[in-house]
Amino acid sequence: MVVQRCCDMLADAKSSRHFMPMNTPAQGAPPCAPPDFHPRKPRLTLPALACDTHAHILGPIAQYAYSPARVYTPPDCLLADYRQMLATLGVERAVLVQPSVYGSDNTVMLAAMREAGRAFRGVAVVESDISHGELARLNKAGVRGVRVNIVDVKDRRPGTLPMAELSALARRIAPLGWHMEFLMHCDEFPDMDRTFADFPVDIVLGHLGYMNTSKVVDNPGFQALLRLMQSGKAWVKFTGPYRISTQPLPHADTNACAHALIAANPRRVLWGSDWPHVMVKSAMPNDGDLCDLLSAWIPDAAVREQVLVRNPAQLYGF
Repeated sequence: MVVQRCCDMLADAKSSRHFMPMNTPAQGAPPCAPPDFHPRKPRLTLPALACDTHAHILGPIAQYAYSPARVYTPPDCLLADYRQMLATLGVERAVLVQPSVYGSDNTVMLAAMREAGRAFRGVAVVESDISHGELARLNKAGVRGVRVNIVDVKDRRPGTLPMAELSALARRIAPLGWHMEFLMHCDEFPDMDRTFADFPVDIVLGHLGYMNTSKVVDNPGFQALLRLMQSGKAWVKFTGPYRISTQPLPHADTNACAHALIAANPRRVLWGSDWPHVMVKSAMPNDGDLCDLLSAWIPDAAVREQVLVRNPAQLYGF
């Protein structure tokens, strides 16, 4: 069984490269705007060996079709485009995360990792009955975790997780030193700290906990996430501020969340570009502008170096 299917993530999709005509949108899967392919150099100078811990490679559509069960339809966003963006920002390391549009077929991500070399790692989507041999193959390729998406799915059931199945998979990946990354809204899980207290592996959440800033930092779910970070059990990615903010760039209403997360445990915070910014419903941001948000989120240069270099080196094994 596919872990995403356990969470009603991709319904009948499994490995889906050949299920549909190459450019036919799935019903209910609207097209996404492309990223800004002309990133500007940020004002902020990033430290050597800085790492972008969250990005997706998509396409070429003519070669790799998307899942018919997807909930959005992105354009081609290729490795060459992404590497140009990284070079402009001054980022030397990267982590690719398997996007839901490919289901559990990690072919595109793995191909990009092979081409990019040792400076890239990956987070895969796998089947819960994946063989030990396949896990070993993924580990050798540079995969360091598995992803579970419970947000961008059809028939979503807020506040629910299939914990028995997730724990079983976590026990299988634990010997590899992997983690489990969740796309989830922390405010839907006020007991998150108790739910994951004895989980077999560390967990990672994106988008500063993925809670709308209108709910403020004393939200019970956000507070539970802070407690998990304090215990060393959870990591949080500073990604996608446009997904939680009620304000335009520079998304100043995200600063309080960022500061609370840093205060909870700066050794459990990561940063990611969220390139190519799929499903953005506001104006498409420029990645230079997004990078400069780090100045407000993490004013202290030493802490920024911890977040951008040492933390990802520890979690992803650089």
